[in-house]
Amino acid sequence: MALKERLTDDMKSALRNRETVRLGLVRMIRAQIKNREIAKGSELVDEEAVEVVTSLIKSRREALEFAVKGDRQDLVAQAEEELEILASYLPEQLSDEEIRSVVREAIEQSGAAGPGDLGRIMGAVMPRVKGRADGRLVNTIVRECLAGLATQDMQSMQTG
Repeated sequence: MALKERLTDDMKSALRNRETVRLGLVRMIRAQIKNREIAKGSELVDEEAVEVVTSLIKSRREALEFAVKGDRQDLVAQAEEELEILASYLPEQLSDEEIRSVVREAIEQSGAAGPGDLGRIMGAVMPRVKGRADGRLVNTIVRECLAGLATQDMQSMQTG
């Protein structure tokens, strides 16, 4: 089922079940999608609709960070609930190991030598995992893999 159809069904369900938080989020997602469609001049494909949800998740994560810093437990609980609901509209996320596999493949193909190649590797990896992995997690994994390469190079120079 297409994301927009699922959102419509979930909105009806949330109305029937009086789920105010879910209803508000579904309406917000639908409004954001509609705004993007108006700006684009045509309907969004599912991948573009997922980008809308991803951007909303990003903004909710930022709100969660500020709520934690401000010691606002009420806002923390609300942001966590909203994140959980928003995440349910994303495609199944890749595991850490699946991301590592994509990163290793990109490193092999590009011939990256160390942390200085971060931008090049991120540029190669992100289109492959778009919508299925958090950018921060991908960045962390790429940094780990590139740091591992630099460590291996240093060890081979010392032994050689």
